[in-house]
Amino acid sequence: MIRVATGADADAFHAIYAPHVLEGVATFETVLPGVEVMRERVLGRLEQYPWLVWEEAGEVLAYAYASRFRERAAYDWIAETSIYVRADAQRRGIARRLYGTLLDALRLQGICQAVGVITLPGPTSVAAHEAMGFAPAGVWRQAGYKLGQWWDVGVWQKTLTEPANPPVPVLRFRDLRELPAWRTLIARTG
Repeated sequence: MIRVATGADADAFHAIYAPHVLEGVATFETVLPGVEVMRERVLGRLEQYPWLVWEEAGEVLAYAYASRFRERAAYDWIAETSIYVRADAQRRGIARRLYGTLLDALRLQGICQAVGVITLPGPTSVAAHEAMGFAPAGVWRQAGYKLGQWWDVGVWQKTLTEPANPPVPVLRFRDLRELPAWRTLIARTG
C-alpha cells in the first residue's frame, strides 16, 4: 500500500536511512539524525511536497519524498526527489511503483521538472532513474567528501509536464490532498 507519511513513521524512516548515513554514500549526511529530527522533516515537508510510504502488513518498507530544489522563487516548478528502500525489500519493484506515484503527485501539483541527485558511480540508482524516464543533466565533480574519499554527483532530470508561459502557481501538497485527482491517484496504488 502507498500512503502519505505521518510523524509516526519516523522510527521506520530512521531505521531505513541509518545505513545510508553511517555506511553508504547515497546521502552526504554524515551524522545520523535522531528520530525526532526525522519526524520534524516529514511534518515540515508535507505542507508543500509529498512524502510517501510503501507499507506491507503494517511495516514501512520504503519512502520517497520531494523537496525544494533551490530557494529562489524562479525554481518553484522544479523539485528534487529522493527514495530509500529497506535493504530486505529491494529488487521487488517497490521503488518503481512508489517513485512513479511520487512523480504523478508532483505532476498534479503543477511541478514541471523532477531532479534526482545521485552519488556516482551509483549504477543501481542511475539505472532506476533512467528506467523512470530521467536523463543525465550534468555532473558535479568531487562534490562531496565522505568515508575517506571525494565523490562525484550526477544530476538526472525528468520533464513531468511542459511549463505554461506564464506558469500557473504550484499547488501545495496539503491542498492537493483535498482534491479528487489525489484520491484517484492514491486509490490506484492501494
